[in-house]
Amino acid sequence: MGQNGAPEDAEPTRARVARLILEHGPQTAAALAERLNVTPAAIRRHLDAMLAEGVVESRAERLRGPRGRGRPAKVFVLTDAGRDAFYQSYDDLAVRALTFIRDTGGEPAVHEFARRLVGRVENRYRELAANGQEGTTALADALTQDGYAASVEPVLNGEQLCQHHCPVAHVAEQFPQLCEAETEVFSRILGRHVQRLATIAHGDGVCTTHVPHVNSNDSTAGTDSEDTATTGTSRTGRTSS
Repeated sequence: MGQNGAPEDAEPTRARVARLILEHGPQTAAALAERLNVTPAAIRRHLDAMLAEGVVESRAERLRGPRGRGRPAKVFVLTDAGRDAFYQSYDDLAVRALTFIRDTGGEPAVHEFARRLVGRVENRYRELAANGQEGTTALADALTQDGYAASVEPVLNGEQLCQHHCPVAHVAEQFPQLCEAETEVFSRILGRHVQRLATIAHGDGVCTTHVPHVNSNDSTAGTDSEDTATTGTSRTGRTSS
């Protein structure tokens, strides 16, 4: 709310809250309050209203490493209804078009369409590389330019490429070939095998791809990503190294 507590300020603030969660992933009330420069009490009022409207949901924060005493912090994530506000209204048309492609050209035609669609990310990456940007961060920048709100987080044996938004998530629910083609492109761009761990289309909060550190013995980069990557949680629950 504004200084006078005007109710008209509620919707813009909530929109900013939703955008922060979308772009940065699950957030605590304290983190949201700090980012928006408002009091924790004010942000909790907005979150309570968004919970009641079904725009966000809360869950326990996932911690890396040993957990300390006390309950884990509560984080807030967007629901499908919350994400809908950011999706274009062309999902149904896209599904119909892909269904037609599959019915007339079979599965190979769908795969080819998916490869051409995600090829634009590769083109953007090449443009960044020509200007001296390379690696996972450059790939994240290319994805962000295409609306995927991507970021890179370091992990023990590599990096995780996180896409906090997916403009085609609703379509990819029915056509996972889009996710498979995307993983192939990531592997080809980075010159190594990558593994998809989670996708928004599969119901996860963030699309997550594990990118291992460069291994001099890795001579099969990019050749088997489709065999071992999944469109949801990895089958083994382990990341590649």
